Amino acid sequence: MIKVLLAEDQGMMRGALALLLGLEEDIEVVAQVGAGDEIVPAAALARPDVALLDIELPGRSGLDAAAELRTRLPDCRVLILTTFGRPGYLRRAMEAGAAGFLVKDGPVEELAAAIRRVLAGETVIDPALAAAALSAGPSPLTAREVDVLGAAVDGATVADIAARVHLSESTVRNYLSSAIGKTGTRNRMEAVRAARRQGWL
Repeated sequence: MIKVLLAEDQGMMRGALALLLGLEEDIEVVAQVGAGDEIVPAAALARPDVALLDIELPGRSGLDAAAELRTRLPDCRVLILTTFGRPGYLRRAMEAGAAGFLVKDGPVEELAAAIRRVLAGETVIDPALAAAALSAGPSPLTAREVDVLGAAVDGATVADIAARVHLSESTVRNYLSSAIGKTGTRNRMEAVRAARRQGWL
């Protein structure tokens, strides 16, 4: 049996996925979690062969958890399953050590096949998303620009952002200005939206 951990914050979706995957003769869902910070502890207990992770989860992103799983449980293969088919997310997922990346609008048979394929050592990527990621190129934002934009998502002031990221206000303004220029936007909130749309944030 292929043991699967399922991380999905929407209870109905999580239950439906577990039910559908449970109908497969060779797949058993051994753990279900609704928050990103529950993934690694649950995986340490259940020892799944494949971790099926959403990206945007409360507590911690699936991408951050994927990177820790690669270190803590190297035999566990990670398959990202998300609503958000963004090129930047795909690139970040691969950098975090994910073995696959699928969007949620595909058939469940495709998901079951992907689980088997990643366990066999293959990399499985949604074809349309792979093409989009290649044409989009890498993120132009530096790690610090991402930190500053991330601290600005709720409309925080420059002083608030500076306190959150432990930088001076003038340095924060410089990073925001640079990020606005790189995203081709007019202000920090537009830059945040553009970076999210691309999956850079």
